[in-house]
Parts: sequence; C-alpha cells; structure tokens
Amino acid sequence: MEIKVILFDLDGTLLPMDQSEFVKAYFGLLAKKLAPYGYDPQTLIDAIWKGTGAMIKNDGSRNNEDAFWEVFQGIFGKSVTEHLPLFDEYYEKDFDRVQASCGFTPEAAETIRFLQARGMRVALATNPIFPTVATKKRIRWAGLVPEDFELITTYENSRFCKPNPAYYLDIVNTLGVKPEECVMVGNDVTEDMVTETLGMKVFLLTDCLINKDAIDISRYPHGSFRELLAFLKSILSS
Repeated sequence: MEIKVILFDLDGTLLPMDQSEFVKAYFGLLAKKLAPYGYDPQTLIDAIWKGTGAMIKNDGSRNNEDAFWEVFQGIFGKSVTEHLPLFDEYYEKDFDRVQASCGFTPEAAETIRFLQARGMRVALATNPIFPTVATKKRIRWAGLVPEDFELITTYENSRFCKPNPAYYLDIVNTLGVKPEECVMVGNDVTEDMVTETLGMKVFLLTDCLINKDAIDISRYPHGSFRELLAFLKSILSS
C-alpha cells in the first residue's frame, strides 16, 4: 500500500534529549515560578505527575487537558483557576530556558525537508501531555516550525496518550488515511513501536533510545538519522 503520511515523535526523536534532564529543568523552573504563590515545590511536582497519569489513562471521554486539570484542581482546590495565567506566562516567558537541557541535530530539519520535497504529508505524533504553546516551543528548539506539520497532537486536541493504540487511530482518522499508509518514527520502543500492531511501518531512532522493557530492537528497522533517511528512501521508492 502506498505510504502517504510520515508520523514523527518529538522529544528524543526530532529533538534530542535526556528525558530525566529535561524533566528536572522543566519542573525546577515551574516550581520556582509558582513558589511565591503558595505552591510547595514537591506537592506541585507530585500533582503534575498525577495529572499526567490521568492523561495517560484517559479513556477518550474527554480531552487530555480536562483530565489533567481535574486532578490538579482536586489537589489544590478550585482557586487554582485563578492562577492559570501564571502557567500561561511560564510557557510563554520561562519555558524557553528549558531548551538548555535539550540537544539539537540539523538532521531533524533535513529529514523533514527531504519528505516535503517528495510531497509527503508529515504529522507530529508527540505524546499529547503538553499544551500547544509548549509543544510549538519544542518544535522550534528542534529547528523546525509548527507549519512543517499537517497535524500536531497536544493535550487540547487529544483524548488518548501513548502507548494506547487509540491515540494513533485518532490521528489516522483525523488525517483520513489508513494505518497501513503511515510510517511512525520514534525513539521509544513501548510508546512508538506499538503502531506496528495497527499495520503501520515503523522506524526506531536510536540516538536517544528509550527501551524500558529491554525489548530486542533487532525486530524493528532502527538506527540514526542516516539509517532513517535510507529507510525512507527505500520505502518511498518501492
């Protein structure tokens, strides 16, 4: 079947990063921002993780944004809504400082440009646990622009998370294609390679590999951006 769409993960794929370093910087700056308003740093961090857990377990009955804030509000009370502008301000003004915890590779943009030149549709299948503003910032850190992608998943427009196959089915339905017409490129064996069960072709980018379950990755096409480009050329010419 003809390949029509290439799906890319963001964190650890197009945007190189050590996830633990990123989380440390992200939480540290947010805690510093909110501490003057009565948010205990550890309680805040615990609340974010619990809210994230609610998004990951989302059953599709609401969007991820609502799932997160329901949990967060349950911990801090309804008055948290008064502080929503502080969170917006953090992402607009402070979040860019987290970029220092990430890497950069020009091969990310080069790969997207190659696909665009071939007339391929490209979508960003990044785990939708962040708001749009934070996702667009990270896209730019990777040397790309939001307009490079036909679809970008965020916590506002998504109702499932990785590794739930329903997350990916929502994407292909939105794009009007079949899973067999897509390729998923990602660095997380559990979260990204699950798309193979839907009939998608996959490529595991190993530069920032995440393999929590120590799965044998030889079963997947894998490697660096160099191998990815060769893989894409081979499937698009077949």
